[in-house]
Amino acid sequence: MIGDIVTVTVDRPLGSYHPEYKDMYYPINYGYVENIIAPDGEEQDAYVLGVNEAVKKFTGKIIAVIHRFDDVEEKWVVCPENISFSKDEILKQVEFQEKYYQSEIIM
Repeated sequence: MIGDIVTVTVDRPLGSYHPEYKDMYYPINYGYVENIIAPDGEEQDAYVLGVNEAVKKFTGKIIAVIHRFDDVEEKWVVCPENISFSKDEILKQVEFQEKYYQSEIIM
């Protein structure tokens, strides 16, 4: 799926807080890809990088997959087609949530 173009429906826009964990701030847009079911039985989650404003939907390229060793979920990393990020740059932007898991970034 890396390199595929997908549309992310953003349910936790940049600047928002997690609905259950009120101290978890979202410094990036975060949402899901409709009609793609992830291993947890829900639609596939995705981080949106390279968009510096809150959006409701975003269409971009999958540049990486964050594979969690201690969870059934994987997270896709989506960004504008003309932008790229290194593993270190991705990790810095998703660390607000990924710090709670043992994971690797697959590119």
